[in-house]
Amino acid sequence: MSYDVTIFGIDITLKPVAFTLPIGDGWDVYWYGIIIAIGFLGALIYAYTNYKRFNLNIDRALDVVLVTVPVAILCARAYYIIFDGEKLESFGEFFGFGDSSGFAGLGIYGGVIGAFVTGFIMCKLRKVKFTDMFDIASLGFLIGQGVGRWGNFVNQEAFGSLTKGPGMMSNEVLRYIISYPENFGLEGKTAYEISEYITTNNLSVHPCFFYESLWCLTGFVVIHFLSKKRKFSGEVFLMYLAWYGFGRAIIETLRTDSLMIGPFKVSLLLGILLCVASITLIVIIRKKLNEKQAVYENVFDEEIEAEEIIETVTEGEENVQAD
Repeated sequence: MSYDVTIFGIDITLKPVAFTLPIGDGWDVYWYGIIIAIGFLGALIYAYTNYKRFNLNIDRALDVVLVTVPVAILCARAYYIIFDGEKLESFGEFFGFGDSSGFAGLGIYGGVIGAFVTGFIMCKLRKVKFTDMFDIASLGFLIGQGVGRWGNFVNQEAFGSLTKGPGMMSNEVLRYIISYPENFGLEGKTAYEISEYITTNNLSVHPCFFYESLWCLTGFVVIHFLSKKRKFSGEVFLMYLAWYGFGRAIIETLRTDSLMIGPFKVSLLLGILLCVASITLIVIIRKKLNEKQAVYENVFDEEIEAEEIIETVTEGEENVQAD
């Protein structure tokens, strides 16, 4: 299987399968999995080179990661199944057994939620300060998501609505549009009419995977530098939620394959909620820290004044005694 893709005017042929191992009838290794692994490795390297700055013990932190990652993947799968309405014929289908598509269908928010819930529990068990762990993990998530989204490009998924501007088109994208014309405002048209309409008007789709990848990698750079001046433990984690939530909510307005809850896009609603809640918490916590600092400075000034009064009185007594 291969996809003939045009993105931003560049023609590319993509093959989802990177290579096949000689195991049984052949075990396909997909580019998607390789790209995800590269993103995960990048996150680990960042954590290993910055753990001291976040006051972490690297051995205990790795223990947390080794348990959290597989659980997060399972949570991402469960999230997708719940909100996609996918019906499983057997328990094995949850893991992709007996399905030619393999372990397909993951919801990133499910992975994020699962990672932080599991991470919290593991931090408690391994006696790691969870807010410090969440801070460094957030930056790792931005690396992983920024790189991992290119796996969607190889699979030709996670794209948006039709546009006359620079975008992406492929035989797989066209197949999807023909299969779900209602998602693109083309209901009632035949496959031929849809193909002609897109070709005649020189239309393509928004490459949402690219937008999100760029947003996450930019966020990593910005938050990395801000993290060097974090005001409190856990602030970087809140910055991540605000940054990713805002970007994902905007990008989700363009998506045509969103997970839904009734008439609403789940990721859009969750993105807005996370962004607003995180910014609110940052403002509240910083305000309280500033108030404490102000009280401390006032007390410090009063102590200085008291010392000056004592010195003045002492000097007066010494002068009286001298007279």
